[in-house]
Amino acid sequence: MLNRFFLATIVALIFVPAVYANPLAYVTNSEDNNVSIVDRITNMVVDTIPVGETPSGIAISPNGTRLYVVNQDSNNVSVIDTSTNIVITTIDVGDTPAEVAITPDGSQVYVTNEESDDVSVISTASHSVIATIPVGQNPSGVAITPDGTRAYVSDGLDDTISVIDTTSNTVIDTIINGDVPLLIAISPDGTRAYVANLRDDAVSVIDTATNMVINMIPVGNGPVGVAITPDGTLLYVSNTFSVDMVSVVDLSTDTVVDRILLGESEPGRVVINPEGTRVYVVNFTGDNVIIIDRATNTIVDTISVGEGPVGLALAPPPPPRNVPTLSEWGLIAMAGILAIAGLFYIRKKRMTA
Repeated sequence: MLNRFFLATIVALIFVPAVYANPLAYVTNSEDNNVSIVDRITNMVVDTIPVGETPSGIAISPNGTRLYVVNQDSNNVSVIDTSTNIVITTIDVGDTPAEVAITPDGSQVYVTNEESDDVSVISTASHSVIATIPVGQNPSGVAITPDGTRAYVSDGLDDTISVIDTTSNTVIDTIINGDVPLLIAISPDGTRAYVANLRDDAVSVIDTATNMVINMIPVGNGPVGVAITPDGTLLYVSNTFSVDMVSVVDLSTDTVVDRILLGESEPGRVVINPEGTRVYVVNFTGDNVIIIDRATNTIVDTISVGEGPVGLALAPPPPPRNVPTLSEWGLIAMAGILAIAGLFYIRKKRMTA
């Protein structure tokens, strides 16, 4: 009985229940030259990471192990190990880098360079620039299709969208778009790209099969950020001029169905969590991130971060942890020793009986 008890203890400890770490958000603070790490359960900043000058765009690798932070005035990208929250390398790119996106397989990083009118392509294996792609004037936003084959880049001063083949890293198409295109979102099925056009007060709808603008959705004044719910049904658009708000667009009809007033703010990037329950809006002048409940389209919390927040990335859910911790290994070892001792004790009792 004793031996069986200890064996059962070992088995129970080895097959520990899967647990998850608290989900995190990462916010670039352009005036503090750092990145705030936010616990998304408590909505509190738990750490800050120093980076280069004027950090802007930020992206996290699909496996959640690396952060890529664009530093506009340093003309480089900081690569952060998310297990240690330390910058492990810095990669030089073009002039005044703005935004960044990573291919779904995590192999390549695309960085728009506003002043050099090109896109730097970084290999995540070598942490080096493997291609420089000329695009239109003042490229800003960049988004990659779910299959990883295309990158869409907004050329702010040309009012165009450059389409890049990610295999050849060449521009294969140029789309005539609205006035001053900025950030871009691509639908979960990859069939549509949505572009915020600052001076048109509208969002362009691009058919990715034909690379044609098929609709213009009127929204609020000065749209900047765009994000699509995981189920592909709604688009959230930040409007930074006049009345500061977020427009909610029904993508089945391409019409605004709700408007969320933010109060005095300068909303920028919009990100939706993987569960589709929360919308995060970066507020540059308020030095915070506004959280909207998706079910009610109301503000439920505000997270204070550093000065001049610009970029926001949410860590993907970590995989289940089925590997014991060091303390659990200690208990397993102790249980094993006791089980072996119990076995010898039982055998000795039997031999002397």
